[in-house]
Amino acid sequence: MSSKKTATYGLLIALAFIFSYVESLVPIPLPIPGMKLGLANIVVLIALYVLGSKQAFGLSVLRIVLVGLTFGSLFSMIYSLAGGILSCIAMILCKKTKLFSIVGVSIVGGVTHNIGQIIAAILIVENRGIAYYLPVLLVTGAVTGLLIGMLGAEITKRLTVKLNINNHKCN
Repeated sequence: MSSKKTATYGLLIALAFIFSYVESLVPIPLPIPGMKLGLANIVVLIALYVLGSKQAFGLSVLRIVLVGLTFGSLFSMIYSLAGGILSCIAMILCKKTKLFSIVGVSIVGGVTHNIGQIIAAILIVENRGIAYYLPVLLVTGAVTGLLIGMLGAEITKRLTVKLNINNHKCN
């Protein structure tokens, strides 16, 4: 890994951590307990397009573990890991198909993140009734995925031009 790529990776990890921290400080009145906007997912999306699949996946998992250890609990980390891993895999696959724009990839990520968390919750709590939250979570995941995708697309475009890092994209 080049020094430029390493520095970018470190910066993105720090930024994702900061976004998670800021999001934990600002209570946003959302209809379902524990629901968040997912600001740190902007960073994962950018990493996917700027650094590549492996780096984005590593950044996502590392951020979730760091945030879980620092601000969360074991259960919040499990839910986040379930959603984050499923989301990252889905985004990587969608990007590789080249059928989705960065915004489309982000929407898939937002939706699959919520699916992963619901699956984890059903397994942990042993109550399938939790699945009743899924329709609302799918809609909110799509909306937040759209917003994160639009921001991520603009930032990625500016980063690749400003830092001339187009050659770091992975297939």
